[in-house]
Amino acid sequence: MTLAGPTRRVTMAVTMACALCGDPFIPVGRQRFCDDACRAAAYRRRREAARPVVAVPAAPRRVPMTVYECEACGVRAVGAQRCGDCSRFMRRVGLGGSCPSCDEPVTVAELVGLDQEVGP
Repeated sequence: MTLAGPTRRVTMAVTMACALCGDPFIPVGRQRFCDDACRAAAYRRRREAARPVVAVPAAPRRVPMTVYECEACGVRAVGAQRCGDCSRFMRRVGLGGSCPSCDEPVTVAELVGLDQEVGP
């Protein structure tokens, strides 16, 4: 049995929608995206979705727990940067608070004894 001519395989062009933008295109192999730009954009979206969102807590304010001392009159205060007696700005001495026994402003370094020099 002989055939009259060469056999041809007739294929129909199947179009599918791009997985990202939805535009119709003719896929080659397992192609899911219409072009490289859509493929790269889909990769970036997948990568961003995989990253966990990191919430950085706000740093605590240090002014309420800082001891200040006026250089003019020697008054100390906790959390107040301006002297109540002479209305000047005070210098920061260190972190601390009010002493539980005498209610005077005292720094942590003074309580622990770090402000004293250690002799030989």
